Amino acid sequence: MDFPMIKELSNPIIKTLISSLRDKQTDALRFRHIVKEITRLLLNEALSNTELISQSVDTWRGEEVHKVLDEQNLIVVTVLRAGMPMLESVMEMLPNITGGFLAIKRDESTHKSVLYYDRLPDCKGKKVIIVDVMLATGGSLCDAIKIVKEKEASEIISLNIIGAPEGLKSVQESYPEVDIFISQIDEKLNENKFIIPGLGDAGDREYNTPE
Repeated sequence: MDFPMIKELSNPIIKTLISSLRDKQTDALRFRHIVKEITRLLLNEALSNTELISQSVDTWRGEEVHKVLDEQNLIVVTVLRAGMPMLESVMEMLPNITGGFLAIKRDESTHKSVLYYDRLPDCKGKKVIIVDVMLATGGSLCDAIKIVKEKEASEIISLNIIGAPEGLKSVQESYPEVDIFISQIDEKLNENKFIIPGLGDAGDREYNTPE
């Protein structure tokens, strides 16, 4: 990719975990677990250069001051429903941050995204982390970024498991200021706008939803 704001984590652990997600024999419990583990790796990379604040900690030696992330300034937003394990993973690591929810469904005839649920906290001046498993056409992510920007977030980053070059290009052309951290950029979209080779429907696989 020629977009400097896209960071692909192509390390051996990521590759192994992605291959397990592609495996049709991976059940829903294992699938969600792997998504959570990959999210932790993405989050670590995404926040690696974040400025820390000083915080008083009651240690075994008494009160001390240590450096920590400013969790009160962070919000994690999931695009329902496939992104739920990713949100849970972020909040397990950083339990004091705030969660937000967007429901965006793809119209299968037009391939365009439709927003039908918005439950976001006050984003003004906050760093917002948008999480979603699949970045196919980029429509859902662009819609999510637009909504968060309208709520005056100071910074937006995106964590994604799988993406297609076409969708990444679309997002970065529309929102070049948004950093995207992704574990795997796949080959392409097919004629039905599904990622190839992809994972199948991530939400269905996470929650055993019949096709």
